[in-house]
Amino acid sequence: MTAYEHLSLARAKGRPTASAFIQNIIEDFCELHGDRLYGDDHAVIGGVGRLGGMPVTVIGLEKGSNTRERVARNFGSAHPEGYRKALRLMHQAEKFARPVICFVDTSGAYSGIGAEERGQGSAIAHNLLEMMSLKTPILSILIGEGGSGGALALAVADEVWMLENAVYSVISPEGASSIIWKDANHAEEAANSLKITADDLLELEIIERIIPEPADHTDFSSVYNTLRYALFDTLHKKQALPTDELLQARYEKFRKIGRLDV
Repeated sequence: MTAYEHLSLARAKGRPTASAFIQNIIEDFCELHGDRLYGDDHAVIGGVGRLGGMPVTVIGLEKGSNTRERVARNFGSAHPEGYRKALRLMHQAEKFARPVICFVDTSGAYSGIGAEERGQGSAIAHNLLEMMSLKTPILSILIGEGGSGGALALAVADEVWMLENAVYSVISPEGASSIIWKDANHAEEAANSLKITADDLLELEIIERIIPEPADHTDFSSVYNTLRYALFDTLHKKQALPTDELLQARYEKFRKIGRLDV
């Protein structure tokens, strides 16, 4: 399967969104709202719940499952207040020693004038900085698209996992094609060059695990079950680590990316 075919599946109509993963994996989920600075961003859902009895904080970039929801969720492209809401919930999780689970699915952060005026770049950068030193375990799962800094703002984690057909890239293939060839019609060629697939990123040691998907691409019950047990087991082990060990391992995970040992 080519990279562009993986991308098409990641964008496919009917693919489960973050809310579906939360509903099928997290028990007693209670959504929380607002960044306490500007407002509530519906592209980011977050709250508290239980994973096998373990209290957790869950945050997801939500695209919506139909046209009305997608418009209301801004197609999963978050504003600054969405990232600030996510960070507020992470700090709350740290205070109460709850692990953090992030479900990432976005083509990128919203780049409109209002978002820029309210500090989009600063909000994303602040998340990157704060997540690196957050004193509680963090796991991020790419469930669809992982686009640029908009995805990375919820993916500075102890481990990053990807569904088999998810993608993760610094830019969309269409965007790369427009820059390099001055024509978006080379998106398929760009996708293959960008190394956006789960297999590529596992080989590059940017992610730690690939979650298999069903052959029919419709019934994700096996994916929910796999994630439920894998998340519980991994978070339980991470919680047992001393805080300084947890943070040092997180630091080393990102410091080794792109490093060439000769």
